[in-house]
Amino acid sequence: MAFDRIDAMRAFCRIVELGSFTRAATALGMPKTTVSGQLQALETQLGIKLLHRTTRRVSPTTDGAAYYERARALLEDIDELEASMSNRGAAPQGRVRVEMPSPVGRFLVIPALPRFVSQYPAIHLDIGCSERVVDLVQEGIDCAIRGGPVSDPNLVCRPIGQMRFSLCASPQYLATAPALHTPADLEQHRHLAFVFPASGRQNSVVLHHGEHTHRITQAPLMRFNNGGAYIAAVEAGLGLACVPTAEAMPQLQSGQLVTVLPEWVPTSMPMSLVYPYSRHLSARVRVFADWAMALMANDPLWTLG
Repeated sequence: MAFDRIDAMRAFCRIVELGSFTRAATALGMPKTTVSGQLQALETQLGIKLLHRTTRRVSPTTDGAAYYERARALLEDIDELEASMSNRGAAPQGRVRVEMPSPVGRFLVIPALPRFVSQYPAIHLDIGCSERVVDLVQEGIDCAIRGGPVSDPNLVCRPIGQMRFSLCASPQYLATAPALHTPADLEQHRHLAFVFPASGRQNSVVLHHGEHTHRITQAPLMRFNNGGAYIAAVEAGLGLACVPTAEAMPQLQSGQLVTVLPEWVPTSMPMSLVYPYSRHLSARVRVFADWAMALMANDPLWTLG
């Protein structure tokens, strides 16, 4: 039987997803011996071992895991192409892999996902929420919402919004802390800082009031690399902090946190939607990207305006 690489890729992906040659063969409607033969031929063709096999389980090797991500994306593109040719106008379908900062995921995208699912039930999302800067091509990510400047020349970058920040503290802290009326008074206060976990860089806080600016330069009492822990420290009364407004909104609305120097506004972080130049933007990725852009554009906490 002639070796068909696409069929072998499908078999391999099903083995990884189901963790079993037997289950993969059943899902594909073919004998287990055929699936085993396709996998062996694929490994021979590639010259690498794709799977670890024991009597109890099957799992991808390091090379196999990397190959799986790229193969799955390729197969989904093939399926989408064939579907578009045979059924023009059909709803987009397939899997979309997307990365975004945790506050964007938790407080903007995920709460709105029921509407996306209702509109595009055949699109399946793999959503990663973290503060690390992922390599989209290397990790098989279709698109990402990214905070801060984007300098990678291999990425298409579309500005879509901004993350706003609030300088805030707990009422308990302010009740016993020195008076706070101007930025100069900040020197008498305890400060908490956020450190980006991927780079170890501390977030720099600059306040704006009309044409005037003030940079907070005091050494922080404590530093945190997790947004939830950072806000919990402010709630505990440990000091002042500059936190994403959307992330702190429940505490600000309940009075657990209050904004200080409200006329002095912290610098916002630009938000962009990025995807590789080298990757065709499929219909399923395009509809998610357009939906996410509209979602951010229509939310006053995130809009560019």
